[in-house]
Amino acid sequence: MVYQHITELIGNTPLLRLDPAGHGLDGVELYAKLESHNPFGSVKDRVALAMIADDIDRVAADGRSFIEASSGNTAKALRVLGALHGIPLRAVTNRIRVAEVKQLLQLLGTEIVELPGLSECPDPHAADDVSAVIAQTIGQAPDRWFHPSQYTNERNIETHHDGTGTEIAADLAAAGITHLDVLVGGLGTTGSTRGTATALRKHHPALRTVGVVSDRDDFIPGIRSEREMWEVGLFRPDFYDEIVTVDSAAAIESTLALARAFGVLAGPTSGAGYAAAHRVLADTPRPADRPLVAVLIVCDRLEPYLSYFAKRRPDLFGAAAAPAPPDLSAAPTLTAAELADLDRTGRPTVVDTRGAMAYRVGHVPGAINVRDDQLDDMFGQGVPFPRSRPVVFVCPVGAASLRFAALAHGAGYDAFSLAGGIVAWRDAGYPLERGG
Repeated sequence: MVYQHITELIGNTPLLRLDPAGHGLDGVELYAKLESHNPFGSVKDRVALAMIADDIDRVAADGRSFIEASSGNTAKALRVLGALHGIPLRAVTNRIRVAEVKQLLQLLGTEIVELPGLSECPDPHAADDVSAVIAQTIGQAPDRWFHPSQYTNERNIETHHDGTGTEIAADLAAAGITHLDVLVGGLGTTGSTRGTATALRKHHPALRTVGVVSDRDDFIPGIRSEREMWEVGLFRPDFYDEIVTVDSAAAIESTLALARAFGVLAGPTSGAGYAAAHRVLADTPRPADRPLVAVLIVCDRLEPYLSYFAKRRPDLFGAAAAPAPPDLSAAPTLTAAELADLDRTGRPTVVDTRGAMAYRVGHVPGAINVRDDQLDDMFGQGVPFPRSRPVVFVCPVGAASLRFAALAHGAGYDAFSLAGGIVAWRDAGYPLERGG
């Protein structure tokens, strides 16, 4: 078939039956909706097109630019679609934490703005969060920007209702499948699960919808952690029958299982979804007269995440296995008052793990700045600080710094994490040093 425009390839993705010999769930028929087959490689292709389709000609004619909160697939799709019309994109994000994703956006000519909250524990009180920066940017030059706003735009839900969910219902009906019991999908903006499930419930009223998030202190590209879901304007917790938490180790193993058992080269978000589906379906009672039927949304492809796998599972690439995570409960902590007292008497090495911009805005006086991802690389070669002085690690709210304190403490250092982070230090009234 000959197509006239790349956007004609968005949607109408395949629905693949996963061989029960591969998943090993007796009495279960599991299908994968392969959103990875969209032309730019992800479920976000639908969303990007839906959010701009009615406005793109006007945006181009006015010489405006897209601005969007995205660190991955939505930015990629918006950039490609915008480039076809000469429209630039500014992607605003806390941090793009997968190297290949950032490199691809750079290759496509995306303007990337990574904000000061370069940490696994962003300061919830900071005024420079992504949404605030976008609102301020637009407010300063409203005629320059067009903000699709994937986290609040109802078209995100509508495109999955009219597309993804409707396609699944039609494909199941064409295959003679009259019942669908469970839908499983990762939670990022929540548009794919909400829109798809809403369409499917018209045909299958008893459908259970399962959302998947990462562990609160873990990271799986493409989905949010339990504590991050409050930031999502479209999120409705009562929409879901169950929200399952999956850690990165399970997501990686299940990503490998999708590839090895079914030939599905999916990203770690889909691996997390497959892990959750396996857990939920194993415990779900089977109907008496038919198989239990479920659909998993496979949202993108494996290849853009190789560095993510290499960092967490170096053994898969012929290197030594990654060390076991430290016991965070064993990490000593200091209050702001205790750190102030120690600073007067013990001359500690204070290590601020935030990004350079946040460090310059304000830090514990005398602290050095080594960003958390750089510390991870350094710790791989041993703890890079003198043993003669206490070492105190500082992050925004005291979560990420616990891990470094635990690692250093385990290596025999007199190491601590600042409880409550720079927020606690600031709120206690202690001075902040600027610059550096």
